[in-house]
Amino acid sequence: MTDQKVNIRAVVLELLLEITGRKTYSHLALGGALERYQYLSKQDRAFLTRLTEGTIERMLELDYVISQYSKVPPDKLKPVIHNILRMSVYQLRYMDRIPESAVCNEAVKLAQKKGFGSLKGFVNGVLRNIIRGKNHFQYPNLSVQYSTPEWIVAQWSEEYGAGTAIRMLESQYEKKPITIRVNLQKITRSELKEKLEADGIHAQEIEGMDCALAVSEFDYLRRIPAFREGLFLVQDVSSMQVALMAAPNPGDYCIDVCAAPGGKSLHLAELMQGTGMVEARDLTDYKTGLIEDNAARMGVRNMKVVRMDATVFDPGSLEKADVLLADLPCSGLGVLGKKRDLKYRMSPKQQKELEELQRTILSTVWQYVKPGGTLVYSTCTVHREENEGNVEWFLNNYPFSLKDQIQMLPGVDPWDGFYIAKMERKPYD
Repeated sequence: MTDQKVNIRAVVLELLLEITGRKTYSHLALGGALERYQYLSKQDRAFLTRLTEGTIERMLELDYVISQYSKVPPDKLKPVIHNILRMSVYQLRYMDRIPESAVCNEAVKLAQKKGFGSLKGFVNGVLRNIIRGKNHFQYPNLSVQYSTPEWIVAQWSEEYGAGTAIRMLESQYEKKPITIRVNLQKITRSELKEKLEADGIHAQEIEGMDCALAVSEFDYLRRIPAFREGLFLVQDVSSMQVALMAAPNPGDYCIDVCAAPGGKSLHLAELMQGTGMVEARDLTDYKTGLIEDNAARMGVRNMKVVRMDATVFDPGSLEKADVLLADLPCSGLGVLGKKRDLKYRMSPKQQKELEELQRTILSTVWQYVKPGGTLVYSTCTVHREENEGNVEWFLNNYPFSLKDQIQMLPGVDPWDGFYIAKMERKPYD
């Protein structure tokens, strides 16, 4: 299960300490590790990924289990010991192919290796007690069962009903395929499917989405020749709907005010088949760099990247855009299955602050839309105040009419949770 030169569990422990202690986002920390250890076998990389992601996404549940069998409360444990126990409990509960004795032995070795040899008996004792009591364990509530903060469970239950909320909670743990958007300027979907399958990658067409494939059975994305050739971009089907709903016409001028990493901007450019112009904006050099990298790889020409703060009015953009995308910073509660630690970082206070930021940006960027032009507002959350609530506020205060809106829910719809509203600026009287 582990490489001879690399102790995979030790790598996972360092990642957990980085994520929980230094507050690095889990998808960034894990992505960096997979980049550093790309030489590992596919099996080792899969083990590294699953143990890291699984421990993070089940953290509330794992801490509750530990609390039932440890005399020391989890929040009083040394961070190293705490995370060794977390990753070990995850293996015991969710990785059946690993012998229980191996989990305990590896945990003890890891504690000793990290300089906590005096606590190896404690670690072993807690894990052995958990093994003995595993058939008698019960969850006290939905928050622990689905390892999701109580306020999120309550919010989803209030907004969507208890049954739908449970489906949304369960969806975090469902294995979903990676979806890619085909670069139709370079290759057809059937040609890309054939090319991927020739490289041993399973590719499946997605009904109703001519630009999309679901892919699996691959190891490292950057090793795929078709990726390096710019023949596709990783993007969720929900996210693809944004540009499709915007439906730009050939020759349109489009502005994407919060564009990184650029998937929606690139989609707009491709839909216009090389005509018109897409101006992809974002706040930092890092974010604009991501957009530029993807644009260069995909070979898109009718696009320019600009560093700009969406909260600050730009006089040069006044009534310039035929289509404006406002895919704005949000609480991200629709993508918890991908950003597994986000649910622990978000709070009702932060959610309210994001709602206010969304309104600040919308109250600025609407002026860039031509009369008769289109504004598409989108988020990757399921919170109604950030979505329908903000659109209702916007329509009550600015000269736009609602043309279409859609709320996709994880566990109810097959893809990420996402909200999209298409609005048209009213012509002058």
